[in-house]
Amino acid sequence: MIKKIFLLVLAMIALSCSSSKPVARNGTYRKPSTAVARNVKKPVTRKPVASRSGARKPQTSSTSEIRREYEQAKEAGKSTSSETVYSKSEILAATTRVKVTTAMVYDYIDQFKDIAKSNMLRYGIPASITLGQGILESGAGTGPLSALANNHFGIKCHKEWTGPSVSYDDDEEQECFRKYAQASESYQDHSLFLTSRNRYADLFTLDKDDYKAWAKGLKSAGYATDPKYPEKLIGLIERYQLYKYDSEVLGRDYVPVNVPENKAVASVEDETYQVTQGDTLYSISKRFNLSVDELRRKNNITDNAISIGQNLKVK
Repeated sequence: MIKKIFLLVLAMIALSCSSSKPVARNGTYRKPSTAVARNVKKPVTRKPVASRSGARKPQTSSTSEIRREYEQAKEAGKSTSSETVYSKSEILAATTRVKVTTAMVYDYIDQFKDIAKSNMLRYGIPASITLGQGILESGAGTGPLSALANNHFGIKCHKEWTGPSVSYDDDEEQECFRKYAQASESYQDHSLFLTSRNRYADLFTLDKDDYKAWAKGLKSAGYATDPKYPEKLIGLIERYQLYKYDSEVLGRDYVPVNVPENKAVASVEDETYQVTQGDTLYSISKRFNLSVDELRRKNNITDNAISIGQNLKVK
């Protein structure tokens, strides 16, 4: 019995000793993994990219675009709503209706007189007519078509035109007008326009210094739809003495035309009054004992815009 107990104790001691020894394990040793900081992608803010669907395409500018760009491109000191002194400004209405100052007109003349004289020598069109039309049609260079298309004469595309163009509301909506790289191209094209069409052939039989006959001949040939076009053109030529450039080209002395500034010019036979510098509808209506509304009605005027040289019915 004692032997059995003794053997049991030895077995227990042996068992406890074997369990305390390190146990060798088969397998690959792996180092404890260390937490690695990962780069986390931050949200990327993308800048808006202009769509290329609206890239430049061969197309014409619309009237609304022309007007908007014209207002943005208009130079300081040009036609502004604050220019209300009639003694220093006037309304020019042909292709466009703008208000310009006398100084602006003289600047325009100084800029383009040599081109007009050169074209007179080459094509036979009086410089006074070319300059007068340029002033009237372009608003002395301040109108939308001249500012953005360099079109100083309101020349439309017509069938033969293959160059760039803009669309603009004139006699009809969105009419096609020619666009030029430089204003000088517009002046040359104006001369070519008149010399290349049979309907203007009679003009070139007139004296080169007879600007009145040329102005009336342009209207008769269908150049303009405004019935007052010759009067407006002649008024500008005489007020700014544009006829002197005709004389310079022809080698003649010119005699200044006396244009009344404040004196009323009325025709008893026609019962009309010619607008002079400083006139307004109100001042004319008072002079002839009319109301402004009566004066508008007699002359089919819808606003207060009148121009120097314009004849108004007063009876």
